Amino acid sequence: MPRTNYSAASVDANSIKYLRHRIKILRNVVLILLAIILIRLFFIQIIEHDAWLAKADEEHTLLETIVAKRGEIYMMDEGEPVSVVLNQTTYNVIIDPSVTDKDGIKRALGTYASDYTTADLDEVYNTEGLRYSIVAKNVPRTAADKIAEEGLSAVWFQPNNQRVYPEGEMASGLLGFVNSDGLGQYGVEGSFNDILSGKDGLLKATADVNKVALSIGSDNTKIPAEDGKNVVLTVDRGLQLGLEEVAANAVASTAATNAAAIVMDSNTSKVLAMVNVPTYNPGDYGNVTDASAYMNYVTDVPYEPASVCKNFAFSAAINEGLMTPETTYFNEGYEIIDGWKINNAVQSASLYGTIDMRTALSWSLNTGSIYALKLLGGNPSAINQAGREKLYDYYYNKFRLGQPTGIEIMEEVGFIPDPNEGWGRDSVYANMTFGQNLSLTMIQVATAFSAVINGGTYRTPTIIEGTLTNGELITSEHKDAIEDKILSDDTSSTMRDLLVYNRTSKRANGIDRSGYSIGGKSGTAQVIKNGAYDDTMSETVGTYIGFVGSNGELPKYTIMVKIWAEGQQIDGTQNAGSLFDSMSNYTIDYYKVQPK
Repeated sequence: MPRTNYSAASVDANSIKYLRHRIKILRNVVLILLAIILIRLFFIQIIEHDAWLAKADEEHTLLETIVAKRGEIYMMDEGEPVSVVLNQTTYNVIIDPSVTDKDGIKRALGTYASDYTTADLDEVYNTEGLRYSIVAKNVPRTAADKIAEEGLSAVWFQPNNQRVYPEGEMASGLLGFVNSDGLGQYGVEGSFNDILSGKDGLLKATADVNKVALSIGSDNTKIPAEDGKNVVLTVDRGLQLGLEEVAANAVASTAATNAAAIVMDSNTSKVLAMVNVPTYNPGDYGNVTDASAYMNYVTDVPYEPASVCKNFAFSAAINEGLMTPETTYFNEGYEIIDGWKINNAVQSASLYGTIDMRTALSWSLNTGSIYALKLLGGNPSAINQAGREKLYDYYYNKFRLGQPTGIEIMEEVGFIPDPNEGWGRDSVYANMTFGQNLSLTMIQVATAFSAVINGGTYRTPTIIEGTLTNGELITSEHKDAIEDKILSDDTSSTMRDLLVYNRTSKRANGIDRSGYSIGGKSGTAQVIKNGAYDDTMSETVGTYIGFVGSNGELPKYTIMVKIWAEGQQIDGTQNAGSLFDSMSNYTIDYYKVQPK
């Protein structure tokens, strides 16, 4: 009888049983995994649907800035706005370093846009995870086209607006410039940067895996750009251009290195010209070696304008009814105040003794303006607190010296000393009557002087005519403008007569034409060296301010000039006065002012 192998049968049964158990376990694992996948898919498709959709959209969407067009700047020319600052389209070159061929973009930029490359490509490609980099800015259209023809992946071009100054260096100190980041610097460009810049928009477009735009439609725009406004200045382009040439010739023919000037409508305080010499090219601002060239000396730089301030001291005393041109005082050629000796610049035996205030102003005697201060205090023999406070009231509160005028462009404040604080107040205020020991800007002085000679009304200066929209000039009023009657008509008339006499008695013969009313006053200022006034007068600053108009009419134009050089004696009467003469005659001819 054959033997049965029970052991082998038993092994087979156990193997089958074990195999079935493993299959069951594997089935359960698969079911669990499927359950996990289904649960995850549920979360992805239902719970996290919006988040994953946004992520996918982000991966296939290119967000690009829509650069707003910067507003242009205009001046007036024969009553019409003419552009003096324009835009031209340039391009920023943008790459995705993870895709763009490094050697290719290096070669393309080096060949066509080396002067416009702004990034270190080695540094860009060594930055881990970087997917977006601007590697060149303000690339001209022709160069951008050449780079595009290279056919490099993930290179795109962002349109940009680059500033163009077709008038070259004209009015550079007034206009300012736009830097490589598109920000206005100095002058009108800086003061009105927000208005001129507008607001950039945002464009959303479908992109491929290399972040290259595939399609762009109007429906993809998230935020449209708001272009900047076109600003129109009150400045007369032709007058500005001509007076800059006059000022440059004056600097070239003297020891001076700098000149500044302002021409203002005496009755509206509209700025018609604002001159700074030397100039620079705003389109090539990076090659300026001295940053002081960017300054607008009419508004940005306070200084001591010297004896032109006698106009304000005399006006105050006359307006208070305390003085007339015929009022007399005893002139010794000097005053000692607070232990300090204050001399007249002109020492002449013919001027010693009893003289009237007309003569004192004509010869610019410091003792005369100090006497006006004494009269303001009610004591002809001494300066007192009442006189200091009255002069401060006129200087600061009425003429608004030492504080912002409110002109629309950036301006510095300057400084008027307090009448009752500090040591030596009497000597400080004595010096203030002839324009020292204070700090004023040309725009402050010119605006205050206009009030002196226009009938006595102070008006906030303005340099903005309005905006230009679709070719239409929309004029604008200065929202914070002040119009304040600060002097009587009689005071203003008296001051005009004194200022005309000042010219006719000293320098106008052969210079001022008949039929015109032209008056003015000079100032020659000491400068501070090593913390003290330089009594040697080795360096001085010359200033002249005056008015121009037809005989028998209120003055039409206020003209103020300043001329100077480091380490040089520049005289107010000769140097600044000569510059005023040239500018006043040019203004008469330019505006065809008729004699009477």
